[in-house]
Amino acid sequence: MRFAFFALCAGLFSLTPAALGQNTIPSSKGTPALDPPGKNDASAEMALEKTLSASGSDRAALVRNLEQYLLQYPDAPRRAGVYRALVEACEQLQDDACALNYSERLVAIQPEDSDMMLVAVGYLQRKGDEASLTRAAGYITRVLDRVEKSIPEQRPARESAVEWQQQQNNFLMVLYYLRGQVENTEHDYGPAIKDLETSYSIRANGPAAELLGEMAEMRNDPAKAIDEYALAFVLPDTGPAGKVDRREVRKKLGNVWRTVHGSEQGLGEEILAAYDRLATPPAAAFPAARNKDAKDTFAFTLRRLDGTPMSLSTVKGKVVVLSFWATWCGPCLELEPLLIQVAKNYGGNPNVAFFAVNADEDDAQVAPFLQHEKWDIPVVYADGLDNFLKVGSLPTVVVLDQDGKIIYRVEGLDRRGFSSSLNTALQNALVSH
Repeated sequence: MRFAFFALCAGLFSLTPAALGQNTIPSSKGTPALDPPGKNDASAEMALEKTLSASGSDRAALVRNLEQYLLQYPDAPRRAGVYRALVEACEQLQDDACALNYSERLVAIQPEDSDMMLVAVGYLQRKGDEASLTRAAGYITRVLDRVEKSIPEQRPARESAVEWQQQQNNFLMVLYYLRGQVENTEHDYGPAIKDLETSYSIRANGPAAELLGEMAEMRNDPAKAIDEYALAFVLPDTGPAGKVDRREVRKKLGNVWRTVHGSEQGLGEEILAAYDRLATPPAAAFPAARNKDAKDTFAFTLRRLDGTPMSLSTVKGKVVVLSFWATWCGPCLELEPLLIQVAKNYGGNPNVAFFAVNADEDDAQVAPFLQHEKWDIPVVYADGLDNFLKVGSLPTVVVLDQDGKIIYRVEGLDRRGFSSSLNTALQNALVSH
């Protein structure tokens, strides 16, 4: 069985014997030096090089030789790197006891190494005895505490705040799922349910839904079990928290449904309803409700990309260009550079305002998309303005004159005629007023 954290931590401790021999062993930030340099350091280094050379590419030989090396040099300056290489080699040999032994040894001398803690968690889960599961839950809790206390300012320089937050959310989702999984195995059901529901609330994921379904079934709560199994069935079958076997979930769902209803009649509608619940954001996600009483365009208050409000009343009296688009819309992406070029021609004109109005159902997709695209035109969320202006397809570009009257409207992508027709409409509006 493979656990979710192995995928999550892939590449985080991929130390090879060659790298170990080149003095490139990483250390966790804030971890004290393992041993001060001493007179035996040089001999320990020479012995390590010989050990690696003698092992070649044979992982079994590498394990034997490194273990002999540690017997001779138990306080070697680079024993953390040796432990790390042993964990990797033992995993490749599918020797769980060996990998667990050295992962926990490494955690003991580098208690800030969250990645290795999660590796140890997996092997402890595989053992499955009460003492191992207790240690696993403790490790997860320690990592959770560190992740929850981390702040954006600690992120790598090349990583955007949005990317960092997405990674943090994925990490938290997996950690809460793992702890809930361990607690369930320990029959500690109350905390397990709480952790699994927390994992799901951070990001909807099939493994948490399936396990919640199993727990509901065991508690003789068939309605809850059906709901959770249906969600697990329609959610993506792979993700950071692990993989869901849809065939198995289908069997569980069908079994509970037949127990309640006597047959599978109506089960298809239940699955479609679960899919629709996931595909449609909750009502709270639709800020259009804020503008439900708006009687004209300038009565709308939209949100900027950072969530701050932007009232269209502030641009009343100007010629306003509204370009409706979505991240999934290919023609929109081809149209936008043409719009940006036209907008640059009016960059110094205070009587014209351009807005790229996003119509995505899921706002979370927009910021990461724009991190890559870096558009110059101000971006706002539609928040119901697309419905008010009866935007039925994307892209759609609408131009309002100074009084809010639509003087130009084009749907779809016209590479040849778009720029000239839009420019003509803007010039006419500015001259006639």
